[in-house]
Formats: sequence, structure tokens, C-alpha cells
Amino acid sequence: MRTVLIILICIPLFSSYSVHAVAQDALAGYVQEGLASNLVLKQRDVSLQRAEYGLRIAKSMFLPAVNLQAGYQTADGGRNIPLPIGDMLNPVYRTLNQLTQSNNFPQIENETINFLPRNYYDAHIRTTLPLINTDIAYNKRIQEQQVQLSELEVDIYKRELVKEIKIAYFNYLSAQQAVGIYRSALELAREGKRTNERLVENGKGLPAYVLRSSGEVAEAEAKLTDAELKARNAQLYFNSLLNRTADSGIDTAFNHDDALLEAAGMLRQGTLSVGEREELLSLATAIGIRETVLRMNKRFAVPKLNAFFDLGSQSEGFHFNGQTRYYMAGLQLEFPIYNGNRNKYNIQQSRLDLQDAQLQLQQVQQQLQLANSVAHHNLQSAWQSYRSSKSQLEAAQAYQRLISKGYQAGSNSYIETVDARNQYTSARMALLINTYQVLSAAAALERENANYPLIQ
Repeated sequence: MRTVLIILICIPLFSSYSVHAVAQDALAGYVQEGLASNLVLKQRDVSLQRAEYGLRIAKSMFLPAVNLQAGYQTADGGRNIPLPIGDMLNPVYRTLNQLTQSNNFPQIENETINFLPRNYYDAHIRTTLPLINTDIAYNKRIQEQQVQLSELEVDIYKRELVKEIKIAYFNYLSAQQAVGIYRSALELAREGKRTNERLVENGKGLPAYVLRSSGEVAEAEAKLTDAELKARNAQLYFNSLLNRTADSGIDTAFNHDDALLEAAGMLRQGTLSVGEREELLSLATAIGIRETVLRMNKRFAVPKLNAFFDLGSQSEGFHFNGQTRYYMAGLQLEFPIYNGNRNKYNIQQSRLDLQDAQLQLQQVQQQLQLANSVAHHNLQSAWQSYRSSKSQLEAAQAYQRLISKGYQAGSNSYIETVDARNQYTSARMALLINTYQVLSAAAALERENANYPLIQ
């Protein structure tokens, strides 16, 4: 019996916990969905992948390169070299034939050699390997830093996207609840119109009050239509951030009390340091890139040495045999002597780029610290407005009840009832707006503090 009683007591507790968890996970789920499907973030991921392939290319520069190189040439005409071989050897050959009483030494024609090749080909496989080249090592370091820079840019946009999703979600909730408030106000206006019509029918009211109530109904209908359009726009923007269809439904289950408690906790924390912001790390990485470029430019006087090895065949007439095949190996040395002081100018330019990046880091650090302080002050202001609007709503609600009862009893005028209803509606809207201003300000402060866990 005791076990059954414990189970019956625990069931509503577990149910309440699960509903609360669902309510808290709705916004978190949308944030994760946005981080997975946002189009701009996908573009940043593509840029990161491009940087990673750039690093792979830089690493491959240390490896040997093997290429097939082939050429074919043929020509006719041009300069010739006469070789009078016959004139030089034929007298000798005739003398030898006379001495040997034979024809073993035939007569030879004079030759002519053309400078241009005919049906000449050269095909070889060339292997090259850099032995000394400081630019390759520095370029690899630069590409590594570029990958880090791209990763930080992705994280920067992720944090901005988280803030935008949260604020868009709060704007949608605010717009949806504003629709409910204006619908309630419209019902109150219609009820007031019906009351005035009954009083006129019974000879106790004034026709002017009926006209005034009709205008109040029309005004409430216009405000309701405007609120519905704003809710629709908020839905469109929120779905666009998540790369969803425009008509996709949005879960409005959200625990405002817990969110407000978290906002109050952020207020108690005070202003935090911005030293670990991705923006500052990104600028520090950019400074590192410029330092690497400066070191690379300073090493311009280091010679470059490459080795090559050719294995191929060349001949005229497309022959391929032991006489045409060859190999050749060698070294190529490049050492700069003079190029119009371009290397010195590059060094000076790199120093200025480095100085500019350092100054930019200091400026951004000041701007981020200022933005953090402003966001904290905005949250304080929004929190004070929220607390004030709660008190105003309680007073407006009590005042509206008293005036409504007094009007029905004949002790208060219709103008007072209209004023009481307007105050009540305005107080509800003020509390609604201030509530979500607190949550939006908390989302902005969370962004400035960069304390949302991107890896979950």
C-alpha cells in the first residue's frame, strides 16, 4: 500500500518535470537546428573546407613532383652547314684503291647539315624536388593559421546566429501573445458595446456611448490585425534563420520564469572580461599571419635549390632504341642579386600590415568591452522596466475591476470604463514587451560574454 502511494505521488512530479524539460528544450532544439541548417553558416563551413585544402596543398609542396614532358619539332630551310667530306676523303680513297688494286674505298658525296631539326621528338619524365626553399615552409605555416582563422570565423557567426535565433523566437512569442491580448481587448470592447446598447434599449444609456463603443471596437480590430501581421512576419523571419519553409510551425512551449531567473543570475554576475572572445582570437591569428609573412619576406636572400632528374628518349624520325634513350640529373640554384629593391619594399609593407593588425586588435578589444558594458546596462534597464510593469499591471487590473463594477452599478461613467480598459490593455502589453525585452537583452549579453556552449 505504501509503495502504491509513493508511485501515485511521484507520477505528477515526473510529469511536471518532463513538461518542464520539453518547455526548456524547445528553444535549445531550435538553436541546434539553426546551427545545423543555416545557409550562411554552411557557406562559412565551405570557406573552412577551402582553407583546409589550401593547407594540404601547402604540405604537398614538400613532396617531389613527377611530370611527363614531351615535344615534337620539324622544320625545313634556314641556314645550312656544308661539310666537304667527299672533297677531303675521295683523293685518299682513290690512292688506296690504286695501291690495293681494288674498289674497297668508294667515293663519298659532300654533305650539308641543316640547323633546324626534322621530325625531332623529345619525351621524358621529369622529377623535381625542392632542397632549399624557405618560402614553402612559411607558406605552410600561413595556411595553418588561415585554417585557424576560418574556424574562428565559423564560431563567431555561430554565436551571432544563436543570439539572432533566440531574439527572433522571443519576438515571435511576444507577437503571438500580443495577438491574444488584443483579442481579449476586442472582446472587452464588444462587451462594452453590447452593454451600452442594452442600456439605451432600457432608456438608461446614451446613444453617444454606443457610437463611442463602436469606435473602440474598430480600433481594437485594427490593432488585432496589425498584431497578427507582426506575428506572421516574426514567424517568417524565424523560419528563414532555420532554413525552414515559411509556414513551418513554431513550438511556443517556453518557461518564462526559469528564463527570467537566468537573466537575473546574469545581472548578478556583473560585467565579464572579453579576453576569450573569438573576435580577439581571430585578430591575434591575423597578427600571427602577418608576422609569418614578415619573416618570410626577410628571408629573401636565402638561395633556392632544386634537384631534377629526367628519364626519356629523343631522336629524329621517331626512333626508339638504345641510342635514343637517356637520363639526365642536375641541380638548379637561384640566388637574388638585384630586383629594384622590391624585396626591401615588401618588408616595409609587411611591417605596416603587422602594425595595422595590432592597432585593430586594440581597437576591437575596446569596442567589445564597451559593447559588453552596454549590453549589461541594457539588461539592467530592461529588468527594472519589467518589475515596474508587473506592479502597473496589478494596479491596472484591480482598477479595471472596480470601475467595471461601478459602471454596472451606475456610480462610474462609461468614459471611466473605457479609460480603465485601455489602461489594463496597455499594462498587459507593457508587461509582455518588457518580459521579452529582458530575455532579448539577456540573449544579447550572453552573446557579448561568449558563454553559450557551442559544442554540446
